[in-house]
Amino acid sequence: MGMKITRRSMLTVGTAAIATTAAGAALGVKADVQKSAASAAHGDTTVDVVVIGAGVSGLIAARELEKYQRSTTVLEARPRIGGRCVRQQTIQNWWLDLGGQWMGKTHHLFKSLTQDLGIKVFDSYFDGNTVLIWNGKKVVVPVNDDWAKSFLNISYGDLPVPVKDREAAQDLHREFLQLVQSVDANKPWLSPDARTLDTQTIDTWMRSRTDSELAQFIVKWYTRSGGSGGFEPGDSSILHLAQTQKASPQGETPEALLLYGAVGQIPDMLARQIRGKIHTNAAVQAVIRQPDGGYVVKAADGTSHRCRAVVVAMPPALRSRIVFEPGLPPQVSGLQQRSPMGSMFKILCIYQTAWWREQGLNGYAQGNLPTVQLTADSSPPSGKPGVLAAFVSADRAVSLGLQNPRARREAILADLVQFWGPQAAAPLDYVEINWGEESWTTGGFTSYLTTGAWTSFGPAWREPVGRVVWAGTESSARWAGYYEGAIQAGMDASKTVQKLLS
Repeated sequence: MGMKITRRSMLTVGTAAIATTAAGAALGVKADVQKSAASAAHGDTTVDVVVIGAGVSGLIAARELEKYQRSTTVLEARPRIGGRCVRQQTIQNWWLDLGGQWMGKTHHLFKSLTQDLGIKVFDSYFDGNTVLIWNGKKVVVPVNDDWAKSFLNISYGDLPVPVKDREAAQDLHREFLQLVQSVDANKPWLSPDARTLDTQTIDTWMRSRTDSELAQFIVKWYTRSGGSGGFEPGDSSILHLAQTQKASPQGETPEALLLYGAVGQIPDMLARQIRGKIHTNAAVQAVIRQPDGGYVVKAADGTSHRCRAVVVAMPPALRSRIVFEPGLPPQVSGLQQRSPMGSMFKILCIYQTAWWREQGLNGYAQGNLPTVQLTADSSPPSGKPGVLAAFVSADRAVSLGLQNPRARREAILADLVQFWGPQAAAPLDYVEINWGEESWTTGGFTSYLTTGAWTSFGPAWREPVGRVVWAGTESSARWAGYYEGAIQAGMDASKTVQKLLS
């Protein structure tokens, strides 16, 4: 089942584009589906490596393995390639990323990939003032670029709260960032006091230190929006949150750049560089180890693939859909069972122009409104069209998903009006994606570990099982949950396979 997309458009963007993207695929993916259908006609394969999952990480792994002169077959469950990387066209021939969209200043692998593929990037728009609405009070102020010494990029002196709340927020954030520095991002279970931190929820940790709602909001922001991904403070441990911020520090500006043509064009480009077959509609059902040490991988399209090694480039929560024979070690299966996906809505509202820029505003807003937790300007440098990306995550995303499409849209636009004014109420195009409805993702934008999982099962995180190797952005110790992490994990998996086969 593809992701459900709600579109309300006053302009015609082309019937061919709508027909393709309404099924959850971008125009650029169409060629890949045709390629896959032609490949599937050849049936079974015998290759060095089968890669399970044709997201960015899986495609990178296949491409890198072929550089080592290893033959590959890629198996993808969806009718399209790309995983959480998919684009859709809107008015004025602009492309929207339905999944991840940003490149950070220290995303060096991602930057190198875009250069290799000839994709140009541009700065995210942060000129002008940002907006914060806190308990009904709205402030419009310049961005403070010092993450560690600001309240979500807003100077503490600009906050509409008593001094004691400002001080409480500063103190709690300072203590959390100090904790982050003490954690080992590669082996968090070896961090000081790891078990104590891992058996304490984020919620318990922050409430034991302050009862300030403002101070707690920073920590909640990290869990719901800030690189960790779509969960509530009671869902995970303070060790996990600290590990994610050590691996993916918000102070390194992970939302610094955007791509012309959207990131969603990359899977198609990578697929054209891969010589091996790519099968879509080919969910892997079983990975069976053979007496000679090789593997047989059976797919839902009826094909069977013999190989010497397997790369599994899927979120941990989805790996349990595959039957492994013999079964996976208890530590591996235990970790997978404790790695749920976050809950996330992404909403894109498109206007003729980025009119907020003319008012000296930058489209970046946060606060404690009923529904929308964050907005960002995702327009091209020209401001034509104007694109506001909005995010609803964690428990709010779960509740929003229970409402009908009309009620969801009304709630979202009501908050956008609160942030940006009445012009926000009338987008020319409206795109809404609930990643929890994507049956081969089941959430967004990444997974998290439940309380106690790191110290009980963590050593199995990235360890291969025989010649079954893990990839996907969640398998990276650097920038997990981002494209940088996906690329890193794909490259790491290819190197590991090469060593195992040497």
